[in-house]
Amino acid sequence: MMIRPAELEAFKAGTIDLAFRRWDRSRVKVGTRLRTAVGVLEVLAVDEVAVSSLRAEDARRAGAASLTALREGLAVRADRPAFRVQLRWAGADPREELRATLPSADELATLVAGLDRLDAASPIGPWTRETLRTIDRHPEVRAPELADGVGRPTAEFKRDVRKLKERGLTESLAIGYRLSPRGEALLDHLEGPRERRPRREGTPLPRTIGAPATGALRVVDVHTLEAVATWRRSDLAALHGVGPVALDRLAAAMADLGIGFAAE
Repeated sequence: MMIRPAELEAFKAGTIDLAFRRWDRSRVKVGTRLRTAVGVLEVLAVDEVAVSSLRAEDARRAGAASLTALREGLAVRADRPAFRVQLRWAGADPREELRATLPSADELATLVAGLDRLDAASPIGPWTRETLRTIDRHPEVRAPELADGVGRPTAEFKRDVRKLKERGLTESLAIGYRLSPRGEALLDHLEGPRERRPRREGTPLPRTIGAPATGALRVVDVHTLEAVATWRRSDLAALHGVGPVALDRLAAAMADLGIGFAAE
């Protein structure tokens, strides 16, 4: 279930709790837990509805500007049933804690066996070690560039990186990836320790701000929310690519940490 960044932030904040979709059939079930860029969303209810039955309260709970706007949005693909999905933010992604956990000797053996199974099942042959090495050498590099470097289609490369992410070995950043501490420990176990540039201290920029804003912040050496907090909002707004929406999402992410923009 695709959810726009603005909606994700609103679900996390609790300002909305409904989403409406046109599907040929229900794509989610009650109890499903969706892992998103802002954490886990839990599906509380899924109902097929008649668009004519929707009311202003539905529009408000879905974050639509008006009931008319909600109905107009559902006019697309009108040949398909409309579904009302009730969601709630259910906390941080449990993989975040897993990524930071260094594996024991037994866990390393389990992780290696898991990589071997992924390689054995792949139609292209072994890929897991190469992908880990590629991300380790080129953190914060866009997926298309990484995929091109190993001669693979971007969509397939990203799909396989998600398999590594499920094991807590990689982290998705606003642009590109990096190995998690768990992933670094596994690669060092497989191929020996290596020198790496120091891991940035602080909280990575939220993926929901988008690539243009992330790129603009990187140009001025701002890579974490803690670094953002040393800037005034007006100064960041002057950077090409950093718009009001990105600034609002940065503010919301910093608020979760108890920090904010520097005083004007």
